Amino acid sequence: MRQFVIVAHELDPAANVSLDDLPGTGRLDLLCRCVGAAVFLSHGIRESVRVHLAVDDAYTVRFDADRLRHLHPDERNVAARIRDALQVREDAIGHQPADVSPGVEIYRMGFSETIDRLAREGTVVQLHEDGTPLAAETPPTDPVFVLSDHRDFTADERGTLADVAERQVRLGPETLHADHAITVAHNWLDTDGYASY
Repeated sequence: MRQFVIVAHELDPAANVSLDDLPGTGRLDLLCRCVGAAVFLSHGIRESVRVHLAVDDAYTVRFDADRLRHLHPDERNVAARIRDALQVREDAIGHQPADVSPGVEIYRMGFSETIDRLAREGTVVQLHEDGTPLAAETPPTDPVFVLSDHRDFTADERGTLADVAERQVRLGPETLHADHAITVAHNWLDTDGYASY
């Protein structure tokens, strides 16, 4: 299982999500591109991939590629699922999710709770510009990649990651957009560390 955790620093869970202004709604455009990069192939959906959007350190929207139905790669379609998830956020009780649509759920868990839970399922890998070069690393079996949106991790988030991240890796010499970073991470895993094409 490949998992990606994206911290959404500006998305207000109570926001009135406008599908006509995704950038103005807490950079929802960026979050949609991250979901798309993680779950879609050219003409299909990847298997064994989950995306977790940590929103307002209070909720986590999860996309499970193995169960997704009727999700299309355009930003508005993905944004509608995120909007629908936020609208039913009060139905999530404790760690029991509220179902949104097949493969999309929302949990009443913030970033630290989500990361602690996922650390029991795989190897937590923080994507960071000061990490070990990706080419020098061996791909883990069940990676949990953690990255931030267009803002840096907060001090609390960095503290959480310091406790649970087993690796900190750098994707290349230049800082990439979050969705591009996900694509590079997928390529690294698809090629077994750039060893097999």
